[in-house]
Amino acid sequence: MPDVSSPAIAPRPQRRPWLLGVWTAIALGFLYLPIGVVVLMSVNQSRILSLPFTGFTLDWYGLALADAPLRAALGNSLKVAAIATLFATGLGLLAAFAIYRYQFWGKTAFRLALNLPILLPGVVTGVAMLAYFSSLELGLGLGTVILGHGVFGLPVALGPILTRLGQFPTALEEAAYDLGARPVQVFRDVLFPYIRSAVVAGALLAFTLSFDEVVVTIFLTGRDNTLPMEIWGRLRTNITPEIAAVATVILTVSSILVVASQRNSAPPSA
Repeated sequence: MPDVSSPAIAPRPQRRPWLLGVWTAIALGFLYLPIGVVVLMSVNQSRILSLPFTGFTLDWYGLALADAPLRAALGNSLKVAAIATLFATGLGLLAAFAIYRYQFWGKTAFRLALNLPILLPGVVTGVAMLAYFSSLELGLGLGTVILGHGVFGLPVALGPILTRLGQFPTALEEAAYDLGARPVQVFRDVLFPYIRSAVVAGALLAFTLSFDEVVVTIFLTGRDNTLPMEIWGRLRTNITPEIAAVATVILTVSSILVVASQRNSAPPSA
């Protein structure tokens, strides 16, 4: 029989992974170099917020800690973020169960409406909330900021919870009912332990979003400043490395919360 050889296979072009590495380094540098500059200026001895680096010092952190208006603004931010997180997470949990468990008319529109506050530009959301609260004759203050941040954080808290509910093995719930468990017992002992880490992850994201929010807060705040608003006001009049120190602390805490949220987003092992 004639020798039938397989057709020659054209060699693949040689890959150049170093090009991808260089491009990735350039992109990450473009994104994170400004953050690194802020951190560097927070330990710079210079009295103005500028380079070059003249010497290492932690005095700006001490000055920020001793600044009474900054401490008051920090307290307001923590209060607003904590209450808004409870509000957003509670409503997000209820909304996630409604979407997961029930079929009703307008379900798709309902999901879209829940995500609109985070999809729309912050200016649009802030103006809409300001107009609504004005029509209700509500005075601007921390109360309106809490309501605004709660609405703004609702879709952020909803996402991880709804995703985890979609991964829930319904056989566990059916087995619990077959064994005589009541709906409250099924939720407490079967369903909630499965989604608990997702609830925590959504709450951490909502807290981070509320603590750092500026655009919506501008339209809803009254006389009491939150920490981002206090920093925003000082950037226009008194730019010192003290602001960089505060920004570095906020960056560190926010990064920790985001990492903790991502770690809690993983589904529990079987």
